[in-house]
Amino acid sequence: MGRIIFINRYFYPDHSATSQMLSDIAFGLQSTGRTVSVITSRQRYDAPEEQLAARETAADVDIHRIWTSRFGRHNLAGRAVDYVTFYVSSAVALMRFVRRGDVIVAKTDPPMLSVLAAPIARLKGARLVNWLQDVFPEVAQVLGMGRSGLSRGAFSFLYWLRDWSLKAAGANVVLGERMKEHLIAHGVAPRNIAIIPNFADGTLITPLEREANPLRVSWGLEDSFVVAYSGNLGRAHEYATLIDAIARLEKDPQTPSQSNVQTTSPSIPRILWLFIGGGALYEAFRTEVTKRGLTSVRFEPYQPRERLTQSLSAGDVHLVSLRPELEGLIVPSKFYGIAAAGRPAIFIGHADGEIARLLAQNDCGLTVGEGDGAGLAHAILALADAPQRALAMGKNARAAFEKLWDKKAVLQRWRALLDESQ
Repeated sequence: MGRIIFINRYFYPDHSATSQMLSDIAFGLQSTGRTVSVITSRQRYDAPEEQLAARETAADVDIHRIWTSRFGRHNLAGRAVDYVTFYVSSAVALMRFVRRGDVIVAKTDPPMLSVLAAPIARLKGARLVNWLQDVFPEVAQVLGMGRSGLSRGAFSFLYWLRDWSLKAAGANVVLGERMKEHLIAHGVAPRNIAIIPNFADGTLITPLEREANPLRVSWGLEDSFVVAYSGNLGRAHEYATLIDAIARLEKDPQTPSQSNVQTTSPSIPRILWLFIGGGALYEAFRTEVTKRGLTSVRFEPYQPRERLTQSLSAGDVHLVSLRPELEGLIVPSKFYGIAAAGRPAIFIGHADGEIARLLAQNDCGLTVGEGDGAGLAHAILALADAPQRALAMGKNARAAFEKLWDKKAVLQRWRALLDESQ
């Protein structure tokens, strides 16, 4: 049986989301007797100036860290140079390390690694599995690139290259049905597409009753009904809907009925909004909250993994959002941690979006449209006014999580797919 060689820009000990997903799968596969190697950069996501060791073995996984430039993600031109140097160095590494019978698993950071890996896999007699966390170049276009005639021509060529590399692969792993439908529309055969969702660790994140959660006291959440947003607030999201709903609830927090949401002090809001994390739009959102004089909002930084049970359980309901035009291209991974914590979710986005489908199928949340601040406010009040309904949805979320989105369950699906690929 050949080796499994993962390639992605970030890996352990980096703590970015894609790194943690890859690290969990790589270490999990190695622990079941597979031989796993990883080709990655020497950088950390939030500290590009740091340089990790070029070679390391962690939990028996062989890590090859290649040289790249280190401009970081905050400068667009510098990020492009970082991408190019990673492509060049990873191509050299793949040509050097891959042997016949190996399986190359190419993730999507940087974008379109499949285009690099496909010809090398064919030349070396290896099998390619593409692991799509997002779909490029569509995401780039939706987020504002490719508006000039020259850019449209360049993007057409990128589409052709990307489609070729996906069709050439032995398998393409996508995160949901909408993403699968998108690839089929681009000519990828359904038999070459496998749905394996992202996941959370059900032993690391467990449900915690609000009365037993010390963070609710230390963060001043008290007896409020807490609407939480945990994680990245980035360009794939928007916050106008949130601002509208917050303003509506501060103006009239007792509509339609708040008889079941009582607080011990008139200074404590009945509905309190908790935002944990960061992202490209995070500071703009905070500025707008201050500008509008909204007082029912609390902000906290990203929490370490060992504190996720407390931080995710601090919310009575969580928000998940995705711009509708990005459906089929991205699946918000924060949903799986919310489900692990046994909390319901309100999805803000397309009514037939991936998360909207999961919430409906498992009766673990509600969906409102982007821009519908009134609908979001009403959905929050409906759950606040029926706490037993919210608790039942949270239990449904945890039950579905244990069956579908726990790390153990997802690892089993990866093992089965890779066994078929060898």
